[in-house]
Amino acid sequence: MKGYLGAGIIAAACWTGTALATPAKPVPYWASLTQPEARMRVGPSLDYPSSWVYQRRDLPVKVVQVLGLWRKVEDSTGTQGWMHVRLLSDTPTAIVTAEMAPMRQSPGEDSRAVYRAQKGVVGRLSSCGKGWCAFDVDGQKGFVRVSDIWGATQ
Repeated sequence: MKGYLGAGIIAAACWTGTALATPAKPVPYWASLTQPEARMRVGPSLDYPSSWVYQRRDLPVKVVQVLGLWRKVEDSTGTQGWMHVRLLSDTPTAIVTAEMAPMRQSPGEDSRAVYRAQKGVVGRLSSCGKGWCAFDVDGQKGFVRVSDIWGATQ
């Protein structure tokens, strides 16, 4: 009886480990930083040195690989490295990549610009369609062209 119990415990431990290593969704997928400071590392462990320290909450990243509790991410400049899963959120965000992105009252070129977002501004997305995304920058809301931003636009 003890042999069966030990085998069951080992099987359960193996199954749990596999569940943690398997991503809940297929890669690549979008994520955003949950903390005001997040370290990107050269490898998937705290033993690896930091290659970047990001100081911007909600910054969008693309998850390109999953290894246990670590995610290999890519930022808007193409820089890749590893971050712990606790630093990431599923909140859809984007960063302005155009020099100036008009935030319009409604989706369309003919709509009045209510704000202008400079390159590097980060905001949250609520919906995207037909080349436009609803974009919220600290409560200032409008619609921006998908071509003016990088992030969770798909």
